[in-house]
Amino acid sequence: MQKDLGNYRKSYTKSELLETSISDNPMELFQKWFHETEASDGIDEPNAMTVSTIGVDGYPKSRVVLLKKFTFEGFIFYTNYNSDKGKAIEANPNVCISFFWPNMERQIIIKGKAEKITENLSDGYFESRPEGSKLGAIVSDQSSVIASREVLEEKLKNLEEEYQNKEIERPKHWGGYIIKPVSMEFWQGRPNRLHDRIRYILEGIDWRKNRLAP
Repeated sequence: MQKDLGNYRKSYTKSELLETSISDNPMELFQKWFHETEASDGIDEPNAMTVSTIGVDGYPKSRVVLLKKFTFEGFIFYTNYNSDKGKAIEANPNVCISFFWPNMERQIIIKGKAEKITENLSDGYFESRPEGSKLGAIVSDQSSVIASREVLEEKLKNLEEEYQNKEIERPKHWGGYIIKPVSMEFWQGRPNRLHDRIRYILEGIDWRKNRLAP
């Protein structure tokens, strides 16, 4: 099977990214871009991000997860600590996350270190989840091999009966990570493939920004 994609082309003309109009703190620029994307049409989940890790097998692996909170300190998401990504982070906390917002002709690439958030913060978020999502976190031994879909559905049915009229507590193997950035690159599509790329690098407690060639 063969398909030539060489003629897939698009001209990027929606915006520009100039040093004279952006903050010295990349988190402020991230917040601005996120809110602009949130207010635009065409993106169902602006908080969808790709998390890339180096697996215990030595191979990089990327997957899409949902950002649940961002602060000046970093980016928070939740997962099963025993999953492939959890084991990879345990072995090597250096990760990369990226956001792609095609309707805005923008992407952001962030390198940083991941660490578990405090248990009370994970508890608080878990309590806010719908009951079905709470049970799903208990049902799934994420990334493990299972015999069939029916195995999951049967486990869920049994848990629904077990927890009927009972509080569902967060399992200890499930919780949040915060990714604390050391590098943030903002990419804005421009005509003729001369895209704007501004990269911030953390030096001590200050950020240094540079323009990169497209």
